[in-house]
Amino acid sequence: MTSTTTRPSTLGELRASGHVQRSVKDEIRQNLLAALRDGIDPWPGIVGFDDTVVPQLERALLAGHDVVLLGERGQGKTRLLRTLPLLLDEWTPVIAGSELGEHPYEPITPASIRRAAELGDDLPVDWRHRSLRYAEKLATPDTSVADLVGDVDPVKVAEGRSLGDPETIHFGLVPRAHRGIVAINELPDLAERIQVSLLNVMEERDIQVRGYTLRLPLDVLLVASANPEDYTNRGRIITPLKDRFGAEIRTHYPVELDDEIAVIEQEAVLQARVPDFLLEVLARFTRLLRESTSIDQRSGVSARFAVAGAETVAAAAVHRGAVLGEDDPVARPVDLGTVVEVLRGKVEFESGEEGREFEVLEHLLRRATADTARERLAGIDLATLVEAIEHGRPVTTGDRITAKVLLDELPELPVLDVVADRLGADDIGTRAAAVEFALEGLYLARRIAKHDADDGTAVYSR
Repeated sequence: MTSTTTRPSTLGELRASGHVQRSVKDEIRQNLLAALRDGIDPWPGIVGFDDTVVPQLERALLAGHDVVLLGERGQGKTRLLRTLPLLLDEWTPVIAGSELGEHPYEPITPASIRRAAELGDDLPVDWRHRSLRYAEKLATPDTSVADLVGDVDPVKVAEGRSLGDPETIHFGLVPRAHRGIVAINELPDLAERIQVSLLNVMEERDIQVRGYTLRLPLDVLLVASANPEDYTNRGRIITPLKDRFGAEIRTHYPVELDDEIAVIEQEAVLQARVPDFLLEVLARFTRLLRESTSIDQRSGVSARFAVAGAETVAAAAVHRGAVLGEDDPVARPVDLGTVVEVLRGKVEFESGEEGREFEVLEHLLRRATADTARERLAGIDLATLVEAIEHGRPVTTGDRITAKVLLDELPELPVLDVVADRLGADDIGTRAAAVEFALEGLYLARRIAKHDADDGTAVYSR
């Protein structure tokens, strides 16, 4: 049913249509199986988890388990959780005006039960989109039981209801997600006494509020994320709550370089063109940071580092274009230095590296650039370019040198066309970036020299 005019609008019409009620876990299970049978990707936008995390998550959902994703920062845990609503039915019937979005076949609050008894088949039905059936909460130390479960509403008491009346309860996030998905990010940051309030939700599927005898058979899928450092140090998931999660799944950073690049291309919002070989440099840089003994690997190096790096490099190109009048700015290797200057704070260093942060980052960035140049330019004989520079044809670059000025300094050599073709450079901006990349590769291979001037320019020379 896709048209609002054709959907049943009363309980009687809903029954006559043959609609079958399913629990949220059954709904997810059946829709996931249908997607797998039809060859449809249930996880759009999720990169690098195809053979590891995704199969584990799919098995957990098919088993009807609540899930906690455990992994370092920036591994895509939240993004993965936010794809779960795509496994729900696009539209589902709810009792019109019900506080908890109850199914017309099964009212659970006193008010809805009373309305269903009074109206019978005339009980009005609304239709709720799946996007409204996903509730997300960032766990913070000040989160209360009232936020998650509920509390007495003084306004309702003031209206004349007695304190013992279940209808005086203001429901929290979890019961309001009835027949949907509840996601709690950074679960260990919840105070332990607040975690206790979730025990009944996960096992008995009901809630308790300030001693009320109200029992609501909640239908929810509870998912959560946690960072291993928080898991063991700053906070923890209490043992009874861990026991109630059916699956604990470890996430990871992209294993393959291509996946790392794909994440950057997917997530970065670039204000200027950034050639793919520069994105590869940033991807390799990020991976080297994750391997470095100078970096605190317990906190990890987020994929957001590479994404922010690409956006910073693009912004540097836009800045140069605005200052120098380039209509179509393209990022060049000279812009990579801005990543070290701007993003140092996104990386945690080991205590013994204090004062050496810039040195460590610059060294790893040079390694990433050299590795990329070696890979991308393998098989190209750059000897003629080296000879031209050695015979008095230095090349000056910098953030105040336009692409055209850079190209005008270069000798006319066939090898430059080969480099441009290899790197897919087909206009002035990308060609300047490609040639500068080749020059930087030669410098890092110690085949030519590079002299940095006080005015921000750099000269490739003999």
